[in-house]
Amino acid sequence: YLSLAKAIEKRKIIDFVASPPPPAPKKLGVTVVTKSIEEVIPYIDWNPFFQTWELRGRYPNRGFPKIFNDDKVGPEAKKLYDDAGNMMNHIIKTKCLQLRGVVGLYPANTVGTEDVEVYADETRTAVQATFCMLRQQAESDVAKEYLSQADFVAPKDSGIPDYLGMFAVACFGCDEEGAKFEAMQDDYSKIMVQALADRLVEAFAEVVHKDIRMELWGYAPDESLSEADLLKVKYQGIRPAPGYPSQPDHTEKTTMWSLMNVFEKTGIELSESLSMMPASSVSALVFAHKESEYFAVGQVAKDQVDNYAARKGMSVEDVERWLSPILSYDRK
Repeated sequence: YLSLAKAIEKRKIIDFVASPPPPAPKKLGVTVVTKSIEEVIPYIDWNPFFQTWELRGRYPNRGFPKIFNDDKVGPEAKKLYDDAGNMMNHIIKTKCLQLRGVVGLYPANTVGTEDVEVYADETRTAVQATFCMLRQQAESDVAKEYLSQADFVAPKDSGIPDYLGMFAVACFGCDEEGAKFEAMQDDYSKIMVQALADRLVEAFAEVVHKDIRMELWGYAPDESLSEADLLKVKYQGIRPAPGYPSQPDHTEKTTMWSLMNVFEKTGIELSESLSMMPASSVSALVFAHKESEYFAVGQVAKDQVDNYAARKGMSVEDVERWLSPILSYDRK
């Protein structure tokens, strides 16, 4: 492992003068967002739906809709898809599921090299929140940059104004609807409604991210991508989720929740283990710079954990507990 200092030396350095940050968002602050089920259906990625039911087509019939042509699982997949269509009609008719969320867009800059400060307004004097990032440290044979999400936001000392977006969205009503089917001893319908709630919230996140790019932030007003292109991530910018590979620390969600008043505005809660409730929920930070990219932090060494704990104002033991899956060493 590289020392944190060495990894910082080899960080990704974006020339924010030659490649400036996106323009100021059209709508700063917090916006509550809702969509109808019908509006998000075209954005559903059906592949994970079939994986939920452990149906996988073989080449060349991998993926949706080619899976229907597969000799082995095709007929079963088609029946499942038809059942999903019937359940979706039930959901639309009864309005038993609702999509609700919140978007936050803020003036922001990187401080030091590892953290992103979010400001109350364009004067950038009052810090409303600080998002702490983790950096790659695992040594690689290929000469490369050691990435952190902080690399994608202009440094404060550059004097260049930058911004950070975020959102939390959920599909409400699934537990209640599932309980009705359970009471009827209809496990199939219960699992079906859960599987569809998961697909719907992911589609909702896709639409919300598109609305951020084209309207709320508006840095890509002329984007004209098909739904299929969106699912292939052909747009500018990224939406990494806290607790996932680019920032594997779930505690960063608490910063997002308090900054945007997520629970008060939407009803999406964080459990003690910081999983989101309802279960069909998605949250993410939104980086807009064209050089921002997805990556996996991988394992981190003790020097970074100590440094991160100090920056977060947490004890090293607490940080080690939350980061236990990615520690490069054994905890005492």
